[in-house]
Amino acid sequence: MEHLDEEERQYAWNEVEDSLSEGKIDQFRAEFLELHPYDQAKVFEELEEELRQVIYTYVSPKEMADVMEHVEHEESEPYFSEMDPRFASEVFAEMSSDDAVDILNQLEKDKVASFLTIMNKEDAQEIKDLLHYEEKTAGSIMTTEYVSLKASMKVREAMEHLRTEAPDAETIYYTYVVDDGKKLAGVISLRDLIISEPDWTIEEAMSDRVVSVSVAKDQEEIAQMMRDYDFLALPVVDFQDHLLGIITVDDIMDVMDEEASDDYSKLAGISDVDGPNDNAFTSAKKRLPWLIILLFLGSLTASLISQFEAQLNQVAILAIFIPLIAGMAGNTGTQALAVAIRGIATGEIRKQGKMRMMLREASTGLITGVVCGVIITLVVYVWQGNFFLGLLVGISIMSALIVATIAGAFVPLIMDRLNVDPAVASGPFITTINDLISILIYFGMASAFMNLLV
Repeated sequence: MEHLDEEERQYAWNEVEDSLSEGKIDQFRAEFLELHPYDQAKVFEELEEELRQVIYTYVSPKEMADVMEHVEHEESEPYFSEMDPRFASEVFAEMSSDDAVDILNQLEKDKVASFLTIMNKEDAQEIKDLLHYEEKTAGSIMTTEYVSLKASMKVREAMEHLRTEAPDAETIYYTYVVDDGKKLAGVISLRDLIISEPDWTIEEAMSDRVVSVSVAKDQEEIAQMMRDYDFLALPVVDFQDHLLGIITVDDIMDVMDEEASDDYSKLAGISDVDGPNDNAFTSAKKRLPWLIILLFLGSLTASLISQFEAQLNQVAILAIFIPLIAGMAGNTGTQALAVAIRGIATGEIRKQGKMRMMLREASTGLITGVVCGVIITLVVYVWQGNFFLGLLVGISIMSALIVATIAGAFVPLIMDRLNVDPAVASGPFITTINDLISILIYFGMASAFMNLLV
């Protein structure tokens, strides 16, 4: 199977659509099932509901499960709602348990209960166990479809056990070893298992230096750990070290995408990224909370400017430079904010130290402030022929950039210290706060320079 580009995928879509429209089941299966499941999902999503209904009669639940595992989980609800409930429950049963749970968490509770009732008891219980875990924790993203080995097993027994259990396991590159009390005791790679002597016990061949995560650990921390250690999988344990499941690298890639999307939405000042299927009302509801807060903060900026009405009346040209100074402060603050949040998210700040990062950002603010201040001083002097006005604007720009850079880096560090998501210190929020600070600096300087300006 090869990855298809957009043109090839469009051609495949046309072929699949034609075979479905003409009721050619054999031709459809030959064309559709030859594609990689990812491409199957993309073709499937582009079809009209009428043709999707035909697909549900042409493919098995297992084949449909492979498709649905590659559809964005947040967008899967309409597809399962249009399926026959019994067929949908069989699709859920064939999916990896962690993927099934991710999708079921998007559905209404009565629909979830209906699907679980139809499903066979064993599959339903496995999914119910995972549904109980809090979202965005190790328990919610782990899979229980793994193979474990007993420490007392012989290597030849373990190989036979793997042959039997591997078809239903999500991965066997790492196999985790448990003791008689089902506590995690070690790990053995498939490579080490193959090259070990058949008469050795697993305890002799395994490594007891195994890294595990608690079932309650946050998924973002797990993603960071798997990135740092280059793990393909991580075992999940309870507080007594009993092995509960594993987290695989493909699940972590989904987590990283989800967390990046979540942080982006917060930086943009919205509660969640607008989905392609959101209507205008839903999009507005997501954006309004932050906008209302920023509206009140903006009102404070307007109120602050009104306090300097006397200065504006005396030297009206001061008003020209308000957007320039406020905009520059907002921009540099947002840049520092992005650097700080990235450093917190990747763990770089913990490695280099918060104080060192603050000193670097303060130095950066000083350099950029001095350069921008000197440039704008010369520009205003040449433009207006007033050196003191240029000096006022230049010093204001320099001071605002220094303060805004420090604030942009300092606010997320404080939030992180208070265990609040630093991404909440969104771009619009920092920009508005820096508007207030820059206006205060500008008019404070103007008051000091007033005798030289009039």
